[in-house]
Amino acid sequence: MIRQMAWLPQDEGKEKILHLRIERGTPWRPYTMFPQFTIPDHMAIGSRGFSTFQKLLREGWEIIATENANQLSLLNDSEAA
Repeated sequence: MIRQMAWLPQDEGKEKILHLRIERGTPWRPYTMFPQFTIPDHMAIGSRGFSTFQKLLREGWEIIATENANQLSLLNDSEAA
């Protein structure tokens, strides 16, 4: 299992939320699709997923820059074709 996280736009919008990947070759998915890893956000303001981000960071998850995460997604798409 890989443990990667990235901040990516949600629904083509400007807001970025935490996305996770636990298997190579799979698309990024919003953190809310991984209830086994998430914790509730404790702030009314801020990015959605920030509490989970802090928890996973302490657990040693790898942070992938947004630009790199997008490139990984493109690579996965081309491998599938």
